Amino acid sequence: MIVAIALISGMRPLASEQVGHLQPGSDPSVLPGPVLIADRGNDRLVLVDPEGRVLWTFPEPGDLAPGERFKVPDDAFYTPDGKQIIVTHEDDFTVTLVEPESRRIVWRYGTPGVHGHGPNQLWNPDDALVLPDGHVLVPDIKNCRILLISKGSQVPARIYGASRRPSGGCRHDPPRIFGSPNGAFPMRNGHYLVTEIRGAWIDEFDLRTGTVLKSFQVPGVRYPSDTNEIAPGRYLTADYSKPGQLVIFDDKGHVFWRYQPGGKDALDRPSLALALPNGDMIANDDYNHRVIVVDPKTDRIVWQYGATRRPGREPGRLNIPDGLDLAPPHSLLMRHAATMGTP
Repeated sequence: MIVAIALISGMRPLASEQVGHLQPGSDPSVLPGPVLIADRGNDRLVLVDPEGRVLWTFPEPGDLAPGERFKVPDDAFYTPDGKQIIVTHEDDFTVTLVEPESRRIVWRYGTPGVHGHGPNQLWNPDDALVLPDGHVLVPDIKNCRILLISKGSQVPARIYGASRRPSGGCRHDPPRIFGSPNGAFPMRNGHYLVTEIRGAWIDEFDLRTGTVLKSFQVPGVRYPSDTNEIAPGRYLTADYSKPGQLVIFDDKGHVFWRYQPGGKDALDRPSLALALPNGDMIANDDYNHRVIVVDPKTDRIVWQYGATRRPGREPGRLNIPDGLDLAPPHSLLMRHAATMGTP
């Protein structure tokens, strides 16, 4: 089954990867399939199966055209049809669309290494998503806005928030200005859940009308990151702090679960957590250089790829993994495609 998914996506298991590289105590059965990891510090994407074997990496020598670069991939999500991967390069100010089958970059928005607010410019984009109609939705952190970009275009089709960064910086005043938005994730009702760093706000946002229906905060969370809906009225956020935490809550501020281990087990700036079909939570623990699965019933790590506090590039190692997605058909946008709001 795992190999079949890899082949369908144009991703063939590496011949050298016959043995898995999980940390001791990991249970491969908690995952429904492979995990796509944005391995930022290694400038690559990595697809790892539940046993910890590397199925695919990008880019490999020859994948990039002359003059292309693929630096600091921050997030990566399969498109709703599962055929491409949208990659955000926050610190390189670009968003890239990768086609696994051809192993090519097929579209890019932003000027690599140059930030700005004009056409084909971004300033710390984060968590770009492709909508079912082909539009790309991009939270643009330091420009205090969210962009909607037509497929293949280099000019925004619509700007939600500030037209350019205000002199006083970003602040919570949506939809006029967003307080440094770092995520806009689909909800089951067709709206989007926007996370604002400034003030630690979460907003329910209607893409079609450009209105914010409500805003709320999470008790005890200093730096919410990539908040997403895991069940009707229940949300999951990663607190990008040191020590960090994973929190499930509702829009009234009620906390249902908080994973905040201390000491040597403390999280170090986790930036994204998603719910698995079995009820466990998968998260990238960025500066511990690992991806983990936590069982919320026991608060135990039941799967781990990457060695805690030991960055590397060899099999079994990561270097600041900053984003993840499950491989199709369990990928985030494929699961939400039927209800994702469009302009």
